[in-house]
Amino acid sequence: MKIVVIGGTGLIGSQVVRLLTERGEQAVAAAPSTGVDTITGAGLPEALSGTDVVVDVSNSPSFDRDAAVGFFRMSTGNLLAAEKAAGTGHHVALSVVGTAELAAESGYFAAKQLQEELIAGAGVPFTIVHATQFYEFVTGIIDAATDGDAVRLAPVGFQPIASADVAAAVAEVAVAAPRNAVLEVAGPQRFRLDELARTTLAARRDSRTVRTDPAARYWGAELKTDTLTPGADATLFGTRLADWRLSAAQPG
Repeated sequence: MKIVVIGGTGLIGSQVVRLLTERGEQAVAAAPSTGVDTITGAGLPEALSGTDVVVDVSNSPSFDRDAAVGFFRMSTGNLLAAEKAAGTGHHVALSVVGTAELAAESGYFAAKQLQEELIAGAGVPFTIVHATQFYEFVTGIIDAATDGDAVRLAPVGFQPIASADVAAAVAEVAVAAPRNAVLEVAGPQRFRLDELARTTLAARRDSRTVRTDPAARYWGAELKTDTLTPGADATLFGTRLADWRLSAAQPG
């Protein structure tokens, strides 16, 4: 099976390519650095020729509303048009748990919601994988919520997942039949976002202070208690935060 991975040189994409290759699939990493540009369309027809499945794990380089909307509108539109022309039978996309709720106030998540709507309406069989935030991104979330020495975060549920588990989920979906639906994946542990930030900063000996603020924004959106947590039907993966931290601390 030929599977083209858009964003195949990034954090998730490179792992997906490796996992699929290990399974014996013909996995192709596609990115501007490999001559495939979904914004301009350059290289797309050639890359998708004879392709059975396209996996899109690319992301907007900006969280600004206009830039993110422009990216996903152009990239997803070009990609789906090329898939139709090539007769590709399955479009797999990675998105985020809580996108629909966050889209009303967050420009970035409005762009992700647009991406999902374009996919669902394109006529190409699809599966959308909704993942909770990655362990790898917790520090970035803390930094985005920092003002001076204070980190303002809401006391809401948070159930992060290792990027390796996300890649495993995407790879499994890529070799399965299209669902024409959304599949949720998450890590095994539920935390409170502000409390997890405190333990993370303490573990790093970071002197910033986490201030619990129910009105604190998350990429521009106000959060409900369960916005960032998966539903009851989600697939939970097994990598626990403490084990991920130990693994991430190892050299090489």
